Amino acid sequence: MDAPERDHSPEPPPSVLSVQSSGSPDHATELRPKLSEGHVNMMTFSAVLGVGLFLQSGRVIFLCGPGLAVIAYIVTGTVMWSTMASLGEMTAVFPVKGAVFEFPRRFLDNSIGFAVAWLFWFSWVVINAAELLAITQIINFEFPTEYLKEQGYPDETLRWPVGQNTSPAVWVFIFLLIVGLVNLLPVRWFGRLEYVFGCIKITFLSGLIFFNVIVNARKRFHDSRFWTYKSPYSFASHNMTVRADPPIVYEGSLGTFTAMWSGMTYIIFSMIGFEVVAITAAENHDLRREETIKLASRKISLRIILFYSLSVFVVGLNVPYTDSQLQQLTINSPQFFTGFFVFSATTSAINSLYIASRSLHALACLREAWPEWGPIESLRSRLERTKYGVPYVALFVSWLFGLLAFLSTENGPSQVLGRLATNSVVSMLIVYIAINAAYLQFYRCVNAAARGEDRAVGKDSAMTRLYDRRSPNWAYKSHIQWLRAAYALTATVLFLIFNGWRSFAQPFSGKDFIASYISVLIFVILTILYFIKLNGLDYRNWRRNASYLRGLTPVYIDSGTEREPCGFCGARHRRGQLNLPDKDRFTSQNIKAFMEWLANVLW
Repeated sequence: MDAPERDHSPEPPPSVLSVQSSGSPDHATELRPKLSEGHVNMMTFSAVLGVGLFLQSGRVIFLCGPGLAVIAYIVTGTVMWSTMASLGEMTAVFPVKGAVFEFPRRFLDNSIGFAVAWLFWFSWVVINAAELLAITQIINFEFPTEYLKEQGYPDETLRWPVGQNTSPAVWVFIFLLIVGLVNLLPVRWFGRLEYVFGCIKITFLSGLIFFNVIVNARKRFHDSRFWTYKSPYSFASHNMTVRADPPIVYEGSLGTFTAMWSGMTYIIFSMIGFEVVAITAAENHDLRREETIKLASRKISLRIILFYSLSVFVVGLNVPYTDSQLQQLTINSPQFFTGFFVFSATTSAINSLYIASRSLHALACLREAWPEWGPIESLRSRLERTKYGVPYVALFVSWLFGLLAFLSTENGPSQVLGRLATNSVVSMLIVYIAINAAYLQFYRCVNAAARGEDRAVGKDSAMTRLYDRRSPNWAYKSHIQWLRAAYALTATVLFLIFNGWRSFAQPFSGKDFIASYISVLIFVILTILYFIKLNGLDYRNWRRNASYLRGLTPVYIDSGTEREPCGFCGARHRRGQLNLPDKDRFTSQNIKAFMEWLANVLW
């Protein structure tokens, strides 16, 4: 890569690092930028790696077969990565609060952004409750006696030994209290704790992968290391059971395709959480000097795709996809693993509450998103308040929805919570669609601004250069990102439309249909209500409300040539930027530069 030329443009004005509060300018309504890139990396990894991987991976292998399951994880991972890259670039350039809904609001329409905001917040408070529900299921797990006999297990029972006679309500109360208290920590300490949690999860998952590889390599139970890929099993499943009562089974190519599609919809749930990188933008103190959003986005995407795919691959080497326990959506494991699953679900619940509270706080900063009524305005102003940078009122309100986890004490209500969790996944698909659509409009706007064709930016060369995506000062450079956004937009739309395809299998299932598509109806209703609120009932006044680039200035990151030489490789570069000291020869310094770049990208 050629060294970029020194940019002599004047220092730009500060970027708008947060959505302007409509309340008091007092600092008691603002978040504090105290998080480092390392904190953000591990917070995101910890948020994604909940019980989703362990809860859903067995089901995916059961549906798809061992080989096809790995492909499903990789394909779904590319969709999530592309979506995260779209959100990441917009957030790196304009690090606003509530980035997930602020960009759809700015580049699509205010009504769409506000509807996305409520769906996003509600999704995460329900996911928080679902994680707490999962904890009670993990603690009360027990393998069926018949299964243990079939596998030749020496004991009659295998279960988690602690708390079997304790009411699930007790566990919900204990862990709900832990989740709330951790979130009350100042954000700097919260980030440090999350860094430890993330390191523990990476270490465990790495150990789990090596454990399965060793078990398979020793061939103690089977002569072939790929015995699960051979007859009577196979690389991919050959049928798909749509419904058991009455029996509906698709076979052949149709069965394989529908199985993979169903597996990918399950995988979406286990990969939700990538957007934490953007949620933390207003609390990230490294944005002005380093490409922290870019590095964090790339790292979390590579880590999740790599770890998830490897985990499913090595498990598929040791367990046939026809194993009866794979189809159970409960946690079945030895005691050590069960302890980690409890830890994993707890830390993910902590992150879920963090995301929900920051989203509600950002939403509270937008007065237009709330009804013009005295009591509601009073609530909104309170939700803006922070102490030590923690939005404690928004945190408490979001925490209260964790009480939904008490539904786990009864079988019927727990099924309702499970359906709410399904709705949350569909809601997140709507959010991802809005993000990708907003990026395509963002891409058009910044390119127009760089050409001096945007009225809000004007034609001044010093300003238009700030919007040039080819500039070495651009905060997040990603090749052909518009194409990746279009790919992710198409994929998420297809996921949304066909996520409930099984409900149409005869006889039609009304409950499955509602669970799969009620979020779409809610989104449409919210969008229409907001559109009418902002434009009135007279259709002659209806217009698109999108502020685009008005009020925003890109973050200006100094180029690598303006820095001191790196102490390791000798090149002048930003962290995570590949800049070879000697571009004409193969030297040890070039090797060092490449190694440093690779280390920054992967770790």
